[in-house]
Amino acid sequence: MPLPAPSSSKSTRKADKEVLFKGVTCALIGLVILLAPYVARSTSVRELMGQAALVGWFALALGIAFVVQYAMRRSKAARRQP
Repeated sequence: MPLPAPSSSKSTRKADKEVLFKGVTCALIGLVILLAPYVARSTSVRELMGQAALVGWFALALGIAFVVQYAMRRSKAARRQP
């Protein structure tokens, strides 16, 4: 006998939380990469992290996009339920 399908609201909430987790993680990684040249003590680390600035901006933008997607999903779900 097949198992019953999980409720859509429970799986939707889990997916929303995953999007938020990905967004915060990507944003933090981007911030660390962008701020590392200013905090690093070693010149070689400063140069290396300075060259990775494009990657840091991409990670930060991707993280912000995920967080915006999470906010849009939550606002859409809140409008559906009175």
